[in-house]
Amino acid sequence: MKAITPEMEYLSTRQSAKVLQVSLGTVQKMVELGELIAWKTRGGHRRILASSLEQQLARRKRSMRQKTTQNCIAIGIFRRVENSHELIESIQCWQLKVDLEVSVDSLEGLMKAVSIAPDLIFLDALIPPVEQVHLIHYLSKNKDTQRIPILVDEGFIRLHPGVMGLADENTVGVKPQCPDILQEKLENGLIDENPLIIGYPATNPELESTLGNQNRHALLEPIFVQALNRKCA
Repeated sequence: MKAITPEMEYLSTRQSAKVLQVSLGTVQKMVELGELIAWKTRGGHRRILASSLEQQLARRKRSMRQKTTQNCIAIGIFRRVENSHELIESIQCWQLKVDLEVSVDSLEGLMKAVSIAPDLIFLDALIPPVEQVHLIHYLSKNKDTQRIPILVDEGFIRLHPGVMGLADENTVGVKPQCPDILQEKLENGLIDENPLIIGYPATNPELESTLGNQNRHALLEPIFVQALNRKCA
């Protein structure tokens, strides 16, 4: 397979076919489908943007990774790296096998999510609310991540019910519902019904009083399983 060098901004159809290890006809079809970005020179020769080829190679790589592993691939976005330790420790005891990529920066987390396209995305409850709103917005709008379940603190969702509308837009094709209606439905179990945004009990006062010092993240395994089932539905 021919490598794409840094100085290459665009490649010919034949060069692109060598990079992707496919036929010329396949490259042309990918261009027609919008999977590759291309234009034609004055002489009628097609030129393909190198960055779009790199994106295709990245998609192929992560697709192969997902096909060859039975583990759940997850990204956890945290406020501080120490916030991730408890979850990582708990995962070691789960029956569900999880490969967790950790990010302590929202922008880095978004970039990882687009690059890896994980099975699910976990947002730490300690991320500032404004950052969480932006994260959910971009993850819900980006074509590479908008079908990936997002685990969000139930308490945050109750304070910001409008985030549920982002998922509604991408799942049933309707306009976001007004906050009052969202809040009413939230209280009637909308978290459990929503296929994209799934609440987890990070700041539930009842759990705080009953669990004491017990590891709260031990309760996340069935929620991870639920998210995976929703993604496959």
